[in-house]
Amino acid sequence: MKRFIALALVAVMAICVFAGCGSNDTASSSGTKSEASADKTTFTVGFDAEFPPYGYLDEKTNEYTGFDLELAQAVCDDLGWELKKQPIDWDNKDNELNSGTIDCIWNGFTINGREKDYTWSVPYVDNSQVVVVKKDSDISKLADLSGKVVAVQADSSALAALQGDDATKENKKLASSFAELQQIGNYNDALMNLEAGSVDAVCMDIGVAGYNVSAKKDLFKILDDQISTEQYGIGFKKGNTELKDKVEKALMKLVDNGKFAKIAKKYKLEDAICLGKD
Repeated sequence: MKRFIALALVAVMAICVFAGCGSNDTASSSGTKSEASADKTTFTVGFDAEFPPYGYLDEKTNEYTGFDLELAQAVCDDLGWELKKQPIDWDNKDNELNSGTIDCIWNGFTINGREKDYTWSVPYVDNSQVVVVKKDSDISKLADLSGKVVAVQADSSALAALQGDDATKENKKLASSFAELQQIGNYNDALMNLEAGSVDAVCMDIGVAGYNVSAKKDLFKILDDQISTEQYGIGFKKGNTELKDKVEKALMKLVDNGKFAKIAKKYKLEDAICLGKD
């Protein structure tokens, strides 16, 4: 009888051990554990998939790429993490971040005006809001936008610069002079509308504008006058300084070893970066 009880106890202990081995890892401040490897952290980056050159779908490879995504991959390579590229609806970015679906917003994300809403990395790109018009347009300066139909991306820095709480008096006056200010889901559609003639101008980030105009130099041009200037950073959930510090430290290593500048040059953003310059 005693031997039977002892054997039974051994069996119970064995079951407990195996059950413990099969338990799932829980999310931590540095991401979640990959299902493929229990000791590898998955870092999920939320980005706008129609925001070249920072994040977009490469039609040749059918893979998501861009300046920010390559930086994120290099950070993950340094930290031994697995990168998950998560396209998001830009209007829903805060819900994605606060629910833990993504670990950060890394995609040409403007710090200015949002300083208290997120835990931010150091700024890494200096950016400006500019106006794109058709090459043959009679619009040559900001004042010429009076009475015109102007497009911006919904919840964008351009919209904030024109109508936000921190918009300058000059920009608010400029916006009030438009015949219409249209909010469009993404800049690809906005530029298609510009090409079709349904809008007269598009206000957008200079890096995105430069990327698109360089591909269609005979069709578009960028006005010399700028609406505003700003800086990009990596936005983490407010209070998540532990994850921010890990990512920022790895990012600065890329600056020191020259890889940051190399990736910027690949996407023609070497004049826009604000890290690693004397």
